[in-house]
Amino acid sequence: MDYMAPRWLPGGNLQTIWPALYARRIESPLPAYRRERWSTPDGDFVDVDFVDAASVVGNGAPRPLLVLFHGLEGSSASHYAQAFAAFALRQGWSYAVPHFRGCSGEINLAPRAYHSGDHEEIGWILERMRRQHDEAQGGPVLAAGVSLGGNALMRWAEEAGEQAARQVSALASVSAPLDLAAGGAAIGRGFNRLVYTRMFLSTMKPKALAKLAQHPGLFDRETLMAARDLYAFDDVFTAPLHGFRNVDDYWARGSAKPHLHAIRVPTLVVNATNDPFVPASSLPRQAEVGRHVTLWQPAHGGHVGFPMGRPPGHVLGLPERVGGWLREASGA
Repeated sequence: MDYMAPRWLPGGNLQTIWPALYARRIESPLPAYRRERWSTPDGDFVDVDFVDAASVVGNGAPRPLLVLFHGLEGSSASHYAQAFAAFALRQGWSYAVPHFRGCSGEINLAPRAYHSGDHEEIGWILERMRRQHDEAQGGPVLAAGVSLGGNALMRWAEEAGEQAARQVSALASVSAPLDLAAGGAAIGRGFNRLVYTRMFLSTMKPKALAKLAQHPGLFDRETLMAARDLYAFDDVFTAPLHGFRNVDDYWARGSAKPHLHAIRVPTLVVNATNDPFVPASSLPRQAEVGRHVTLWQPAHGGHVGFPMGRPPGHVLGLPERVGGWLREASGA
């Protein structure tokens, strides 16, 4: 695979911001998502948005299902989610976007949210997705994760080991912060802190306050409101709500990078080396990941950007490359 950013969008920040705001995501209108609400084992719910394909693909084989796990504060409406939906539709695949708790437009019920190492949630979702797809006489299940969703998906594959192949035929992560401490430090500095950190906290804090209203005493409100970066936010909210001692414990145990060698299904790991959120120095090397993992680390692309074409550009090239790799790796 190869990728070169257009000359009119130089640098990792432009290649991150412009695609999310202005680039074309689809070639033709997508059908409306069909939403299912799934009850979780702990009495909560997750919302899953589907785009349904025909019962078979062109060659008469059962249709594959592509499952996309979104990034921090993302959803099925995110630019990359829509671009992957358009790719899946062109292939005749079914497509699903499970929303992490609190990300579907409605606050969840339990005294928890979601986090970068949420492999138990990923496992539960993929097990149900596999079972439901089998009942519909479907073909392979393929899974991709973007940013936070990519790290969480990799953590699931690492924990599952040989058992992962029961649920999925191939995996991909895109722009995942596989070293959470390195990514957290990067997004907490300079331009990143002024722009990206502010953007994330502008939605994360209100959600946290809604969670506090549901469950009084869950955390200290004043400490949360004083948080000015993700380190402080994760220390008061994300880490304690999900069973970690503190933010350092969460970032250490949640990072996928140290365990990539444990993955036992075909896996593509995509990271642009000019990603503002993910320092190139923190990326894994092929010798660290084992034979089941393929690394693709182009020099351009930014964070979940990878724009192509003339202005305003489009983001269809990334799903084509990642989806094409999944298709070949799985035989779909």
